[in-house]
Amino acid sequence: MFNKANRSEAHATPAPGPFGRFYLQELINSGGMADIWLATDERQKPYALRRMHARLRSDFSARRRFLRGAEILSKIGDHAGIVGYVEHGKIKGQPYLLMDYVEASNLKQLHADQDPVLVENVAQILIDMAAGLEHMHDNGFMHLDFKPENVLVTRNASVRLVDFDLAQPIPEKPRKPSGKNPGTPAYMAPEQLRGEPISPRVDIFSYGVAAYELLTNQKPFPGETPGEILARQLDRSGFVAPRQHNPSIPIAMEKVILRCLEGDPERRYPFMGMMAREIQAALYV
Repeated sequence: MFNKANRSEAHATPAPGPFGRFYLQELINSGGMADIWLATDERQKPYALRRMHARLRSDFSARRRFLRGAEILSKIGDHAGIVGYVEHGKIKGQPYLLMDYVEASNLKQLHADQDPVLVENVAQILIDMAAGLEHMHDNGFMHLDFKPENVLVTRNASVRLVDFDLAQPIPEKPRKPSGKNPGTPAYMAPEQLRGEPISPRVDIFSYGVAAYELLTNQKPFPGETPGEILARQLDRSGFVAPRQHNPSIPIAMEKVILRCLEGDPERRYPFMGMMAREIQAALYV
């Protein structure tokens, strides 16, 4: 599970070895908050074990985010498009999350490589990504960091959404995020970038950015800083419609993407299920 290409991001390469009742066999990814290991239990059953960096043990905010994401994953419920939850907790004070292990790469890497798995199955991958988000919303949570890097794709093109550290319960009405508003600016909705009240429609915007990128090999709102990205989102004079980049995109799918990318959240799809149905109709495979 998880792409093995990002090991260089680790500050120092941890060594395999025991971790509680698990044995960490192989480091398969490392990020700013945690390492992800191929781990086995006493029966030699493989898992993906996400372990928070030891250097962050005293960082209360990081610990809370890690454990909140694990708790949310435990509540989302089983779905083919969501990485499988097994358990979470702490071992010797170090938070961990245990998930099903699947051989997969993240969508960002597949796109960069123009991997045949993506090129030949992009329509089904887009449909399945929407289905995973729909399931998450239906169970009361919004992702808030949806992007290709947080989508795993197996060699048979099965999709799994991952990384729920920023996820939050869906509020009864749009609400400002508490504290700093982390995320990836290129995939964030205007209201996120401005620190305004947010709703599940921010995930719909993020999906639109990802779909535009996958189908055109371009960003809809390029920029080096959050301010530059926001400026392009608000001033659409230089915006290029998807089919101008790639005329093979179905007209119906372009309409879906454009509605997802509306700057005003009230003009986007009101809920994920409606968007998912229109994507399926546009990309029927």
